[in-house]
Amino acid sequence: MEKKEKTIDIIKQQRKVSASVIDGRKLYSKNRKALMDALKEGPKTIPQLSEFTQISLPDTTYYLMALLKFGDIVVNRLDDMDEYYFYELKNR
Repeated sequence: MEKKEKTIDIIKQQRKVSASVIDGRKLYSKNRKALMDALKEGPKTIPQLSEFTQISLPDTTYYLMALLKFGDIVVNRLDDMDEYYFYELKNR
């Protein structure tokens, strides 16, 4: 009996992912891991995370909001000057 090819396999053969998309995904994964590793040390603000990871402030904010949206981190509290929130890893 001949094995049928799955539709998803046919689609993967026909559609190729561009190099820019692959590079963007690699950068996202790298920055996400860096932020998660930084938060393992304890709650931090966006400027602290940016300095610690050497990721620009706007990019740190972007990646942090993605982590917050998908439930990987939570908001802890405001700093003493009421300027920045502290973020921490979600208890799992």
